[in-house]
Order: sequence, then structure tokens, then C-alpha cells
Amino acid sequence: MSLEERARRTRLLAAGAQTAGACRKCAIGAERRNNVYGEGDPCARLMVVGEGPGETEDALGRPFVGRAGELLNRMLAAIDLAREDVYICNVVKCRPTLRTPSGLRNRAPDPQEISNCTSFLEEQIAIIRPTVLLSLGAPSAKWFLGPSFQITKMRGRWYEGPHGIPLMVTFHPAYVLRQTGGEINAVKRLVWDDLKQVRAKLDEPPPEPLPEQASLFEA
Repeated sequence: MSLEERARRTRLLAAGAQTAGACRKCAIGAERRNNVYGEGDPCARLMVVGEGPGETEDALGRPFVGRAGELLNRMLAAIDLAREDVYICNVVKCRPTLRTPSGLRNRAPDPQEISNCTSFLEEQIAIIRPTVLLSLGAPSAKWFLGPSFQITKMRGRWYEGPHGIPLMVTFHPAYVLRQTGGEINAVKRLVWDDLKQVRAKLDEPPPEPLPEQASLFEA
């Protein structure tokens, strides 16, 4: 990737982050501390998409920096990828919260919040055009594949994402961390199987360009 192209993508993502930061379409836009647009390599071959920021992400303005983020870093390292070599973001850019007597708690984004943020994620995918998309968790998978998607039954296989980009769905790191006993090992094995497929897809040689054909109208 040329330096000029990298700089162009960086400028476009910075402009997108500024627009997202000014958005107040949802109530959570007024409650959040920071907009969490996304971060990573603008020329990344792998783009990771979660559901939404949590408390730590909201405080720091960065995606996947809490306990789930630490696990994601280990997941990426297991397939020989450094965090800074991928692009990481979420379906929604503000922390979805539920007000309780003990304070704000994380929750899944609702359909209107997802709809309001859709243009930001669409733009990120269009700018980066990764080789592979990795969707983490059911809310993220449903953004790509529709509301009927069932992650326990339908993860671990390839789908066609936006722009024809291969899409893999696996469990969110936060879900893995919530498991206990023998269940955590079973879920980890499933996630590892999915990650190995991602690695294999990234290792595939790029398709050879089609040979140029002479024009039918040439003499």
C-alpha cells in the first residue's frame, strides 16, 4: 500500500471520527463520555467489528481496551496478528447503557441505535476494504446478516459481507469471559476453530488479475 493511499485513508477515517463525535441522534450520545469510533491500521487486511463500547472504552475513547480487549489481543496474537496491524471498531460508537439503582450498566445496542450508527460503520468498511471481516457477538453479526442470525448455530462459517468481503462470525470475548467451569474451555475451542479459519483465509494468495483483452473494435 502506497504512503499516499495510507494518508488518504487516514484523513477519511479522521473526518468520519469527527462526524461521529458530533452525532447526538441517540440519547446515549448525550450520556457518553467519549465517542469510540475505531482504531488501527487504515490499510488492515483484517477488520474486527464488535457491538459497542463498554465502560472502559467509554472512559478512554478506544475500542476493546477492557478485559474483553485484553482477551481480543491474545486472540489476535494466537493467529500471529498484532493489535496495531488490524482495524478494530464497533457497530455503535457510543456506550449503550441501562440506568440502575447502582449506576449505569452496559447493555446491547437497540435497533434504533444501530440504525443511527450504520452509516459510520459502512463508511469504515468502504475506506479500509479489508481482506477479511471478523464479527464478534450476536449484535454485530445481526448488523451484517440480519435479525434472524443465531450465533450459537450459525457462527464458524463463511458469509459474504459488504463489498463481497469474506465474513466470519465468532463469540464476543466478553461472552467467553462470562463462561465458567468446563463451558469456558468448550467455547474457547470454538473460537479457536473460527480464528484458524480467519488465519487460513488471510494466508490465501490474492487472486491473479484477469488478463487484458483486446477491444472488439480494434483493427
